[in-house]
Amino acid sequence: MTQITTHVLDTSQGKPVVDMTVFLYQYQNNNDWEAIGGGATDDDGRLPDMLGEDAVLTEGIYKLKFATEEYYESVGINTFYPYVEIVFYLNKGEHYHVPLLVSPYGYSTYRGS
Repeated sequence: MTQITTHVLDTSQGKPVVDMTVFLYQYQNNNDWEAIGGGATDDDGRLPDMLGEDAVLTEGIYKLKFATEEYYESVGINTFYPYVEIVFYLNKGEHYHVPLLVSPYGYSTYRGS
């Protein structure tokens, strides 16, 4: 089963990002993005289920959008990035774990396991 998960860590504070809003989009042929899922990170900074149980992901281009400014405002810190978008290819039948390491003035990502 194809699945997309994420994990967000705040490297400036050395802890998981709790309650960050994350949106999942699928690229459409007409140069638009369709919102297909999302949620908020849990107490460990993880979002293990962005889609309903019956969702079927097809091969294509997807995007995760992380509400970084919303998070940093909630902890009283200014940030340079209002949000972070990660665009990636998805092949059917694989698991995709897309972590985000974030700080107020930088971020990095990679394909996790």
